[in-house]
Amino acid sequence: MSEEPGRSLLLEGVRILDLTRVVAGPFATAVLSDLGAEVIKVEKPGTGDDYRYGPSPKGETSLSFQNTNRGKRSITLDVRRPEGRELLLRLSENADALVENFRAGFLDRNGLGAEVLQARNPRLLVASLSGFGQTGPRAGQASYDIVAQAAGGLMGITGEEGGGPLRGGGALADFVGGLYLAVGLLAGLRDRDRTGRAQVLDLSNQDAIFAVTDSAASIFASIGAEMEPVGNQHPFTAPYDAFAATDGHVAIGSASNKLFRQLMAAVGRSELATDERFRSHRGRAARRHEINAVVAEWVATRSCEEVLAALGPEGADIPCARVVRPQELLEDEQLEARGMIERHPHPTLGEVVFHGNPLQFSHAAPRERALAPDLGQDNAEVFAELGLGPDELAALAEKKVI
Repeated sequence: MSEEPGRSLLLEGVRILDLTRVVAGPFATAVLSDLGAEVIKVEKPGTGDDYRYGPSPKGETSLSFQNTNRGKRSITLDVRRPEGRELLLRLSENADALVENFRAGFLDRNGLGAEVLQARNPRLLVASLSGFGQTGPRAGQASYDIVAQAAGGLMGITGEEGGGPLRGGGALADFVGGLYLAVGLLAGLRDRDRTGRAQVLDLSNQDAIFAVTDSAASIFASIGAEMEPVGNQHPFTAPYDAFAATDGHVAIGSASNKLFRQLMAAVGRSELATDERFRSHRGRAARRHEINAVVAEWVATRSCEEVLAALGPEGADIPCARVVRPQELLEDEQLEARGMIERHPHPTLGEVVFHGNPLQFSHAAPRERALAPDLGQDNAEVFAELGLGPDELAALAEKKVI
């Protein structure tokens, strides 16, 4: 995409060497690519990122890969070989950050630890995301999204009341880890520009998930209250749930005395708003099953549209929404208006649809490249910056270095 007059690429001039794969790391660098960073994705020769192989039309690159690697360039390089290691070090000389999400210790074992990289380029921010971080008794252990959700405490507070643990929908832990990684990269680059000193970032996905478990550990440590799975309800207020209507579900949340009064009036139970048992958050939380049952009974005889008309901004003005699936949002007027549904022409797929970037800056230009790269499509261009010509690239390809 070309830059629009009066708009700028926020991270223009930032170059990131992206050795990440699958979800968390690529999502982080996709966020930065959206903001204008030049992201060079370094992939394994021949196969590339494992995430290239997933849901897609037969013979096409995974649509998940397309979404989390949009706007990047791709080169192939086997960093385990001496020639590949040296090429990566040379590329790092002109980079601002190098990001990886291998198991802890991978770079060190291949002679590419942070000390080696920063000896070549003292201004290079080196960032690592792994399941359990680079230190501690579990460093180096394998992890996936479900493992991070389990080890970080999220699964322990997610699920139906009295039932077993549930994983948060989608690859939630991976995306949370990716967001923390993006924040860490931005903070590290800002610090480097301010101090002249490049940091080393060590991010654990267990840490990232533990950090978003809704203060559960803090609450227990202070007052001994355990946060148990309560389904879609909330342990400290009511009503707060997804209620079944005649044609779907509506999520309704009330977290203030004023909203509770408005909701009770809308469902024809105004007397409950002045009932001493329900006048405080603590009282409603203790009797949340009773309160939720009242709302559930009222919703059950109405359609989603009727519920939203009565409780939405033209009615009682209660926070509420119909429960929808992602595919239903492809034509959502609000998301369309916010630029969150990106549609791009693709040479073989016809069109690809991306989830947009929710960071809405007032004068930010769109990213320069719309689509995700083919495997190694930028080899010639990127390696030419190191002085490598066609013959040298062909020789490296023959040896499977690139």
